[in-house]
Amino acid sequence: MKTITKIIATSAAVVALFFTTNANAQSRNLGIGLNVGAGTTTGYGLVIGGDIRYQFNVDKQLSIPVTAGYNNFSRKDSFGGGSFGIIPVKAGAKYFFNDSGAGAYGLAELGAGFGTTKGSGTSFVYSPAIGYAWSNGLDLAAKYEGYSNNGSIGFVGIRLAYGFSL
Repeated sequence: MKTITKIIATSAAVVALFFTTNANAQSRNLGIGLNVGAGTTTGYGLVIGGDIRYQFNVDKQLSIPVTAGYNNFSRKDSFGGGSFGIIPVKAGAKYFFNDSGAGAYGLAELGAGFGTTKGSGTSFVYSPAIGYAWSNGLDLAAKYEGYSNNGSIGFVGIRLAYGFSL
């Protein structure tokens, strides 16, 4: 699959999320986040990216997030330098530890990661996180994101996001 086809498919999925409604949805169901981290695989350094997440709220404690974004992995000079990108598309479960719909939470997501360089293919993505969401829309999480495709790479980092109401 060519890079442009992957980008178009991901964009179409994100646009489809904007037109999906849930009559019981809580406020702040759309979030835009910044991801920053460090590669956990030998030879990889800084990882930086962004994402957009839509949450289908089941109740005040449980939601089903669908996330799409872009992450750029930099290679250390001693391993050839340069960088490459991955477009992760994930779905999962987010559980708040209290019934207010804010505060501490745990999150687990699974999906696919589409490499943006020729021949990079598609990876299985898994991403556990713990975080804290404030009622004003700010959200801060510590996360790990792993990619598996004939070997594995990953990063540990933080996601800082802001949630909007639709």
